[in-house]
Amino acid sequence: MSSLKQFIRNVRSAKTIADERAVIQKESAAIRASFREESHDSGIRRNNVAKLLYLFTLGERTHFGQIECLKLLASHRFADKRLGYLGTMLLLDENQEVLTLVTNSLKNDLNHSNQYIVGLALCALGNIASIEMSRDLFTEVESLLSTPNPYIRRKAALCAMRICRKVPDLQENFFEKAKTLLSDRNHGVLLCGLTLAIDMCEAEEAEEGQEGVIEMFRPLAPALVRALKGLTTSGYAPEHDVSGITDPFLQVKILRFLRVVARGDAETSEMINDILAQVATNTDSNKNVGNAILYEAVLVILDIEADSGLRVLGVNILGKFLANKDNNIRYVALNTLNKVVAIEPNAVQRHRNTILECLRDPDISIRRRALDLSFMLINESNVRVLVRELLAFLEVADNEFKPSMTSQIGIAADRFAPNKRWHVDTILRVLKLAGAYVKEQILSSFVRLVATTPDLQTYCAQKLYVALKEDISQEGLILAGAWVIGEYGDNLLHGGQYEEEELVKEVRETDIVDLFINILNSTSASQTVVEYIITASMKLTVRMSDPSQVERLRRFLSSKTADLSIEIQQRAVEYTNLFGYDQIRHGVLERMPPPEIREEQRVLGPITKKRQSKHLKDKTKKPSKPADSDLLLDLISGNEAPAAASPTPTSTQNTADLLADILGGGDSGVSSPAPQPIPTTNTSAIMDLFGSNGVTPSPKPAEPASASMDVLGGLGSTATPPPAAAASVAHTAFNKHDLSLSLAVQRASNGNAQIQARFRNSSNFTSFSGVGLQAAVPKSQRLQLSAINKAELEAGDEGVQVMKIAALNGALPPKLRLRLRVTYAKDGSEPVTDQVDWSEP
Repeated sequence: MSSLKQFIRNVRSAKTIADERAVIQKESAAIRASFREESHDSGIRRNNVAKLLYLFTLGERTHFGQIECLKLLASHRFADKRLGYLGTMLLLDENQEVLTLVTNSLKNDLNHSNQYIVGLALCALGNIASIEMSRDLFTEVESLLSTPNPYIRRKAALCAMRICRKVPDLQENFFEKAKTLLSDRNHGVLLCGLTLAIDMCEAEEAEEGQEGVIEMFRPLAPALVRALKGLTTSGYAPEHDVSGITDPFLQVKILRFLRVVARGDAETSEMINDILAQVATNTDSNKNVGNAILYEAVLVILDIEADSGLRVLGVNILGKFLANKDNNIRYVALNTLNKVVAIEPNAVQRHRNTILECLRDPDISIRRRALDLSFMLINESNVRVLVRELLAFLEVADNEFKPSMTSQIGIAADRFAPNKRWHVDTILRVLKLAGAYVKEQILSSFVRLVATTPDLQTYCAQKLYVALKEDISQEGLILAGAWVIGEYGDNLLHGGQYEEEELVKEVRETDIVDLFINILNSTSASQTVVEYIITASMKLTVRMSDPSQVERLRRFLSSKTADLSIEIQQRAVEYTNLFGYDQIRHGVLERMPPPEIREEQRVLGPITKKRQSKHLKDKTKKPSKPADSDLLLDLISGNEAPAAASPTPTSTQNTADLLADILGGGDSGVSSPAPQPIPTTNTSAIMDLFGSNGVTPSPKPAEPASASMDVLGGLGSTATPPPAAAASVAHTAFNKHDLSLSLAVQRASNGNAQIQARFRNSSNFTSFSGVGLQAAVPKSQRLQLSAINKAELEAGDEGVQVMKIAALNGALPPKLRLRLRVTYAKDGSEPVTDQVDWSEP
C-alpha cells in the first residue's frame, strides 16, 4: 500500500488516460482488499478513506468505502472523527440507507465535551440531515443554541437552518433562540443568527398570506439599525477589518435582514431610510467590499417603500457601477437596472449614455444586458436618439442578437414613431441591415403602414427599388420590396416627388423585370421569395403598358407551372389561366384595399390588462357606439364567448329538431332536404368571388307562416299571418382554398334577425371535412347558432348553418357585425381555423 501523497503523484505522472486508469484501478483494488482484511489500525483506515476522497474528486466510484467512514466516526481520536465526518458528508447523502447508522454517532458527539468534536457533528448534520435525522436530533441542536461557547452557537444556528428547511413544523422551536442570537455581541454568532432569521422569514413569505414570522422579527430592526450604524462609523478594528471596512459580511447580512422585514411596511421603511442614506454615501466604492455593501443597500432601497430621493440615490449608485472597469460589477448593475427601469424610469434615463456605451463592450453578456435595458428606455421623447444608436449597433452586432433586435426596433417604431416618414425610414434601415432576420410580424406591420399611407407609397417603392438594386442578399428586404413594387409599381414607373438625390428619377419597365429575374437567379431565391415575386409579377402585368414586358412576365409565370413546389405550381397555373380573362383580370389584380389597423393587429402583441381596462372604460362612457374591437375584446376577455355550433344547455329540442324547424319543417320534426344550389358559370362564380354586381340571391325553400314565426321568435297568435320578412341577399364573407361562405340576412317585424350561412365547396377534386362555423356578436345582442347540416363537403357540395340574433335592449342596429371563425380540414389534413370580421353591406 502506498501513501496518499505517493498515490496522487502516480496519478499525476500518468502520461495517458489509459495509464491513469490503470493506476486508479490498481489502487482501488488494493483499498478493497485492505477493507476485507478488517485491519484495526486506524492509520491504515484513515489512509484508505483519504484515498477514497481523492478518488471521489476524480469522479470515481467510492460507494464501497461508506461503512469505513462510519467506523472512523466511532473512533475516539479527533483525527479519525474529522476524516470520518468529511467522508460522510462527501460520500453519503440524505437518501442513503446507511445514513440511519450515523444518527447515534451524531447524538453522542453533539453531547461531547470537546467543542471541536461538537462542531464536526453540527457541520455534518447541517449538510446531510434528512427528515428523520432532523426530528431525532433537533432537541440537541436547540440546547446547543444556548451554550455560552460562541463557536458552537454559530454552528448550531446554521444547523438549525437546515433542520427548519427539512421540517418546517420544527421552526417554532427555534424562534426564541433565533431572537436571542440577533442580540448577540459576537459578530460570528450575529452573522449566523441573521442567516437563520432571514431563512425563516423567506420561507414564511413563500407561503401566501402568512407573515407571522416577519412580524415577530420586525421589532428587532431598531437594534440592528444601531448595530449597522456602529459598524459604518467605527474606527479601525483589526479582528474585523477587510480592506479598510469593518466586517462587510455582517453589514451585508444586516441590510438583507432589514430588506426582508421592511418590505411592505411603511413604518419600518421610514425608520431605516436614514441609515440607508448614510451607508450609500459613506461607503468607499473604490474597494470591491465597498461595492458589495453598496449593491446590497441599493437592493434594500428599491425593495422597500423608500422616498423618491433615496431611490434616485440608489439608481445613481448603479450608474456609477457602470463606469467601473470590473465586468462583474457592470453586469450586476445592468441586471439590476433592468428591474428598476419600470419603477424609476426618469432616474435611469440620466445614465442613458453610459448604458449605450456598454453596447460596445467586448463582453457579450454585458452587451446583451445593455441591449435589453436600452429597449426598455425608449419613449416618445428619446425614440429618435436611441433607435439611431441601436441601428448603429445592429450594423455590427452578432448574428444571435439580430432576430430580437429587429423585432424590438420594429415594436419601438410602431409604438413611439414621431411620424410615419420616420417610421418607414427606420424599418427600411432595419431591412437593409438585417433583413434576413426580420420576423413575419414586423414585415406585416410595415406592409400595413405602407398600404395605409398613400403619401409615402411612391417614396417606399423608390427606396426599396434602390435598395434591391444594391443588395439582394436580405430576404426580408426582398419580400417587402416585391410586395410594395407589385402593389405600387405604377407609382414607381410614373415617378413622383423626388425628395432625395439618391432616389431614381426614372425607372423603366424593363428594369423592374430584370430586377425580379436577377433575384430569382440568385442564391437568395427561397421558396417564399419566389412566391412573393410570382404574385408581384402578376400584379405588374396590369400596371405596365409595354406589351413586350407583359409578355416576359407571362412567359416567366408559365415557366413556373411545372415547379416542384405545389404552392408555386398552383399559383402559376391560376395566374397563367387568368390571362384568358382580360375582361376581369384588371379588376382581380387591382390594388389591395388598405387594411383597417386595429389595436389587436399592431405589432405590439396581445392586449395587456392596462389597454384592456382602458378600452372597457371607454366603452362604458359611450355605450351607444361600440368600438370596432369590441368583438375581439369580448372573445379575449371572456365577456361574450363565441357561440358554439351546438345547442345551448337550456334548449329543449335537439339539433335535428332545431334544424328541421329552421328549414321550414314546422313542428313535425321531419328534416327538410337542404336546398340545391343553382348552377352557375365560371364567369359568374369569379364575379361572385370578387364582389361583382352580378351576385344572385341564394334560393330559399318555401316555408309556412307558422314556421317563419317560430324561426324569428314570434310569440303571437297564428291566426293573423305576420308581415313578410325582407328579402335576403347572400353576401360572401369568406373565400379561401376553394371553400366559400356566404351569409343571407332576413329580418322580422319583431326586430330579430336570422342569418343563413351557406358553405360551398367550389373545387372539382378537393374535399373538406369538419366544416363548421363559430360566431360572436357585441354584448348588446344575443346569438343562437345551430349545427351545420353537412360537415363533410365533397366537390360541389353545400352545407347550411343558421344563426338567430336578437337585441337584449332595444332593436338591432341597421347593419349587423359579426366575428366569424371558420373551421375546416382540407383533404384529410390538419384542421384549420380562420377568423374574419363581417359587416352587413
